[in-house]
Amino acid sequence: MSNIFSSLNPLKLFIKCALPNMISMAFISLYYIIDGIFVGRYLGGDALAALALIMPFIMMSFALSDTIAIGSSVQISMKLGLGKKKLAGKIFSSSLIIIFLFSCLVGILEYILAPILIDFLNVSLEIKTMAKECMIVFALFAPLTMLSFALDNYLRICGKTTYSMIINIIIALSNILFDYFFIVILDWGLFSAALATCLGLTLGGIFGIFPFLFQNLELRFSFPYINFKIFKNILYNGSSEFFNNVSGSLYGVFANFVLLKIADVKAVAGFSIIVYIDTFIMMLIIAMADAMQPALSYNYAKKDFYRIKSFLKIMFFSGFVFSIFVLFFIYISGENLIEFFMKDHDQDFLNFVYLALTLFSLNYIFAWFNVLSNSFLTAFNKPGFSLILSLSQNLFVPLFFLFLLSYSMGLKGVWLTPLFAEFCVVILAVVLLKKSFNISK
Repeated sequence: MSNIFSSLNPLKLFIKCALPNMISMAFISLYYIIDGIFVGRYLGGDALAALALIMPFIMMSFALSDTIAIGSSVQISMKLGLGKKKLAGKIFSSSLIIIFLFSCLVGILEYILAPILIDFLNVSLEIKTMAKECMIVFALFAPLTMLSFALDNYLRICGKTTYSMIINIIIALSNILFDYFFIVILDWGLFSAALATCLGLTLGGIFGIFPFLFQNLELRFSFPYINFKIFKNILYNGSSEFFNNVSGSLYGVFANFVLLKIADVKAVAGFSIIVYIDTFIMMLIIAMADAMQPALSYNYAKKDFYRIKSFLKIMFFSGFVFSIFVLFFIYISGENLIEFFMKDHDQDFLNFVYLALTLFSLNYIFAWFNVLSNSFLTAFNKPGFSLILSLSQNLFVPLFFLFLLSYSMGLKGVWLTPLFAEFCVVILAVVLLKKSFNISK
């Protein structure tokens, strides 16, 4: 299947890989957003704020599985490009074992430490209780959900993009059904939203492992083996994605603390709505880039730079058009999006969140370029450059502007932080991409 990476027309390959993956990622995003909609509409603002306070930590745990999955995917794709299928299979098998062991450790740490950390939050006892219940559910399911979260990367390498899309549709639809049954029918509390998400991901993991067990794919289970050099490269390459996810989550934690300090829980609830919408948009751009990573790594190993440049042109153009479309859509239909998350029609809260969302969304003018650039650097086996760009985009530069602008402009400064940060990071992304191609020649 990997020979299509070098033979199929670049535009056709982009459509074949990116479109199913973006649809798939849309459904992946839905099972986060659906929780927010059900929680906001049926459980209220306090429950939405409680969920917003813990979600950055949940995303950090998923980032650990992505570290191994994406880092190993680059190595696997490059080995396949060099015709070393047996070694690729060994890396695949070893990576799944490592992900499972990591996820067990994460689950134990979440179960023990989460209640202690939540007690430090400056919120009401009711919000703390809801947050603790959610974290315990995620901790108990961690070994299953984190493994499920990683399998999508390996399915793409084997060309199973449509199958992966179907799995994620099943996950999203099952999450809707579970959310409706638990929250609306049974009238359970916030913990049931976490339970619905975990059950959906577990179901996806079961379907995700089937092709590797029963179909003749390029990646097969074999006796696990990774030498230290390969394992080091997996961690190094995957670290950029890890810090990408973790730094973004850390920024969310700091943003929540700033909002609690200069405003109240209402601002945190409003910010959570913005994050749900932003997550959906950014994950589509990330899906576009991730879908093409195997093809980029494959051709990079073969040193087919002409074909790589064709991919980059198509992806940059698509990312720009998509982001401009999103920007106009938010201005036109932003209020309708926000109302999905509201229990009662509160016009003041609606106006408050809509203003915040319109200011926040200006960052999409530049963000698409930085996200795609980071993915390219990972695919080209430039983990150092990718890590620098990732930390700059998701943590260091945004934190600098968060503290500066919130101090000088108040709440509007918080909403405008992503715009200023993404603009500055574009310059860094251009420099790193140029250096990456100069080194490769």
